Amino acid sequence: MENKKLKKIGVTGGKGGTGKSTVSILLANKLRSQNKKVVLVDCDVECPNLHLLLGVDLDKKTCPPKPWRRRVYAQFPKLDREKCQKCGLCVSKCRSNAVFQAPGKYPIFIHELCSGCGLCWHLCPHRAIKIERKLIGQVFENKINDNFYLITGRSVGVVDETGPIVTKTKEYALNLARKVKADYILFDTAVGLHCGVIRALIDVDLAYAVTEPTPLGAHDLKLILDLLKILNIPAEIVVNQADLGKIELVNKISRETKTKTAYQVPYSKELVKAYSKGNLGSLNIL
Repeated sequence: MENKKLKKIGVTGGKGGTGKSTVSILLANKLRSQNKKVVLVDCDVECPNLHLLLGVDLDKKTCPPKPWRRRVYAQFPKLDREKCQKCGLCVSKCRSNAVFQAPGKYPIFIHELCSGCGLCWHLCPHRAIKIERKLIGQVFENKINDNFYLITGRSVGVVDETGPIVTKTKEYALNLARKVKADYILFDTAVGLHCGVIRALIDVDLAYAVTEPTPLGAHDLKLILDLLKILNIPAEIVVNQADLGKIELVNKISRETKTKTAYQVPYSKELVKAYSKGNLGSLNIL
């Protein structure tokens, strides 16, 4: 049964480099200073970096326990040449262009482009396409202290569709949050508006849209706020390096979308030093 006290918060932002990861950790620090138990989840599975900012080594092989807790697999097509008639149907129907076939040759499946949708093996009239399971991601659990847990999703190799890794990372984190009776779970998304971002944001109670006071920051802030509106997720704005650039650009978007600005984080040498040393977990400035 869902822990009714568990508050689910997303930290997102359309533009990269605005300080989304920094804000995620600062928010976790603020909540911990209020004696709240927090689970912080890195859903940017192609480029997770929260562990670096917290000084955590994901690959440290000290046992027990092992740092990773779950492997994530996906299904990919594998050709049975004895049954294949080289008809080319799998090539013509693949929406990801993940099947290549030279004239008169057997089709070749390019896993780096494959989304694992299964269309090819369902359509093959000769049942020549089998299903192969392949490792695409890992989920890591790190206990920072009794009130602070870090869950990290990370892709393995080149993965076209990272959504399943994000989903499994969220599932693991939510189960842990319920187990340890956390007060808050924070989902730090990837940048952009793609499926992995949407999967990370689904079912959160509130989303912080992190931006910067620049033309590009304001432009992408509008995009992410539009997405959150479509998803019916309440949103608030966080402006990083708010004393640099033109804050009016962000204020204009705030007025137009009727979205509250929750925090303005000024430029800080202290923050920059903590960031560069992997020591953001010690900073409480929100």
